[in-house]
Amino acid sequence: MKPLLSTLKSLTGFVTKYIGVIIIAFTIWACITPSVFSWTVSYTSVFLGVAMFGMGLSIRAKDFKMVLANPKEVILGGVLLQYTIMPLTAYVLCKALNLPTDIAIGVILVGCCPGGTASNVITYIAKGDVALSVGMTIASTLLAPLLTPFLIYSLGGTWVEVSFLAMVLSVVKVVLIPVLVGIAIHHFFGKKLEALLATMPLVSSVAIVMIIAGIISVNVTKIFTAGLVVLAVVILHNLIGMTLGLTAAKVLRVSYAKETAITIEVGMQNSGLAVSLATLHFAMNPLATLPGATFSVWHNISGAVFASIRQKHDGTESMISSKIVKSAE
Repeated sequence: MKPLLSTLKSLTGFVTKYIGVIIIAFTIWACITPSVFSWTVSYTSVFLGVAMFGMGLSIRAKDFKMVLANPKEVILGGVLLQYTIMPLTAYVLCKALNLPTDIAIGVILVGCCPGGTASNVITYIAKGDVALSVGMTIASTLLAPLLTPFLIYSLGGTWVEVSFLAMVLSVVKVVLIPVLVGIAIHHFFGKKLEALLATMPLVSSVAIVMIIAGIISVNVTKIFTAGLVVLAVVILHNLIGMTLGLTAAKVLRVSYAKETAITIEVGMQNSGLAVSLATLHFAMNPLATLPGATFSVWHNISGAVFASIRQKHDGTESMISSKIVKSAE
């Protein structure tokens, strides 16, 4: 049993570190042989529930203490900035570029979702404040059942009819309940399942990869006709979001590590939720799933690049500080 758990832990570390590359690889695979993954579309909500359950299992009681210990940063970064910058940026882009209804509603869905769990990993790589990142993700996720449907209803209603109550129930089922069940299991059985819990990020990662590969596989033809437009909008949405997030964090005058965490949190969305909601509620708009799937690929790339830049800059700052200290001595 121990060798198996050790292998799973190593695999979890590998998948978590290279999740962006893995998503790209599976995206290409899904384009080449769509029949391998097309079956997963029928289970999009199940896969998302599994991913959210895995997130819940990774949340500890002390994580909530971190939220309370950083109320200003969590509320401003994880809630206020998250639920204003990304939704409004999505809306403005859709209007300014006069996007087709299918693509517009998909972009709106991405913009209105909470922060994604991948942000915690990217923040760690970037040497940002991981505790703050986790706190912001928890806060935005727990508020998602109300804020995400409300924003979609308010902004997406410009293009299509949106059922607020149905959207609330969907987010509760695929996000809130799995997360709360995961938190409860960790709280009551955490010590007994400690070794197994360490592999949960692997389960969540596999679930997200399956969601993306499935959506790509059934939209291969559409990707070649609308893919460049979707990719361009997704890139703009993500980069504008991260730029505004970084600017807002600088205005708040928080530490470098917190600034990094806030920027990443604002720019990286739970695009799996966007795909799930598009599948459940906008079946008449088949291209609505593409922005979420594309965002899942792109935000891991942009996040990794941003992390690399911040990591190097942080290292440079540390070296300069060290030299100043030595000179003073």
